Amino acid sequence: MRRAFAERGAHVECLNFNFEDTPEGKFIETIIAAQGELERDQNRRQVKQKMIARVEKGYWVFHAPVGYKFTADRAHGKLIAPDEPIADCLREALNGYAEGRFRSQAEVQRFLENRPEFPKDLPNGKIRAWKITKILRNPIYAGYVQAKKWDVSLRRGHHEPLISFAAHERILHNLEAGSRPAARKDFSPDFPLRGYVSCSECGKGMTGAWSKGCRRHYAYYLCVTRGCSLKGKSVPREKIEGGFEDVLKSLQPSAQLFALAKAMIKDAWNARLEQARLERDEWCKQLTAMEGRIDDLLDRIVEAKSESVIAAYEKRIEKLEREKLLLVEKAAMPLPNEGRLEECIELALRFLSRPWEIYKNGSHAVRQTVLRLAFSKPLTYSPDGMYRTIETTLPFKVLGGFHNEKCEMVPVERLELPTL
Repeated sequence: MRRAFAERGAHVECLNFNFEDTPEGKFIETIIAAQGELERDQNRRQVKQKMIARVEKGYWVFHAPVGYKFTADRAHGKLIAPDEPIADCLREALNGYAEGRFRSQAEVQRFLENRPEFPKDLPNGKIRAWKITKILRNPIYAGYVQAKKWDVSLRRGHHEPLISFAAHERILHNLEAGSRPAARKDFSPDFPLRGYVSCSECGKGMTGAWSKGCRRHYAYYLCVTRGCSLKGKSVPREKIEGGFEDVLKSLQPSAQLFALAKAMIKDAWNARLEQARLERDEWCKQLTAMEGRIDDLLDRIVEAKSESVIAAYEKRIEKLEREKLLLVEKAAMPLPNEGRLEECIELALRFLSRPWEIYKNGSHAVRQTVLRLAFSKPLTYSPDGMYRTIETTLPFKVLGGFHNEKCEMVPVERLELPTL
């Protein structure tokens, strides 16, 4: 800096110090600079110690993550709180990925990009893929804080969570399980069954396309798998979607059967309440046993002398601590009120009662959800214009079993084997 100032003809002056080009002046200048560096290092050490102590108490001390903002709290001081409506978008995205609504990180990314209130990374309105991964892995949205660079383990925070810790664990499990089939980015509402209707010969999903005729365009579904005997053979869209309409309408139960299913759900709800009470008692027992296992491992660490053994114990304790947090959350959850049955199953009953109406009047995303909830496997369309054996999900299998005309009650009389 001195050479740069000299080259530009600048003269440096200070209010409480005279810069002199003498041995004494250079010495005093070096002492003052060293004192300033010492003060900066001491201040950095003090700030770091205070930040570590605050994180250990369950407070977030870094830059507020997306979806949160710092607020003033009388009891806690500076505390992060949900930043609406961004927090609501993240809450829906995180729960959707945990519950299977979004089957890949790309679907979560497109969902957040389509929400105008969510902040974007790039000028073109896109979000970087690494940011989605960072959001999904961040435990702060489950109400927990940690600082790995300071060796501060995961612990309960004082801020309001957006999701439960159980949902966060499911997200991590889905991420570790690997990639899953994502929804098509170039979807077309003209062909809602594309990818959900498979070819009867090769078993691959059929695609959809428009074909230009003499006076207008015609919509077709076709197989494009190389080597398939039905490759390129077009099937009119009205034929495939008309047959699918009949299939989906056949899943709709009658009024009497639906009333019976609703009564069965109420009985199952009451039985589940009792089971929930027993499960909470079991979780409390498991929590006590896990605390004993952690204490036992801590005692072994004190007695161990090998670094590899100590590292293995620490890794095991870290895993048990995460399981302990999950058990603490489960044991602290209040039991559902008996009167909340209608509130909890309202959407499920609405879907079971009229799946075709929801599919017909819904958007493309709603139609994809109906397909996933109603059918466990893609539908197979044969060249004769019929759908082959249809694999429905468990609720429709149960309703279909009751609706089967071959079902009958076992007679009261004793069944005797025929004799000679």
